[in-house]
Amino acid sequence: MIVKVRVIPNALENEVVSRIGSVLRVKVTASEVDEEGNEALRDYLAAFFEVKARSVNIIRGAKGREKTVEITGKTEESLKRVMEAIP
Repeated sequence: MIVKVRVIPNALENEVVSRIGSVLRVKVTASEVDEEGNEALRDYLAAFFEVKARSVNIIRGAKGREKTVEITGKTEESLKRVMEAIP
């Protein structure tokens, strides 16, 4: 499943803030949107979607706050159910 993500750095904890259409707004504790921030985002999304970290790939926007992320490791249906549960 391909997901667009808007990253908000410098948060107190990693969390999904909201979903606007197919765009997730995610807070991460990393201070900058760089490799450290990408790693924090990858690890958090893997835990959130209950997949392995290697199943979360940033395919576009690695240096910016707007990212396109591919999530694999589960069926499309189960990933969509998780997405739909986000307010």
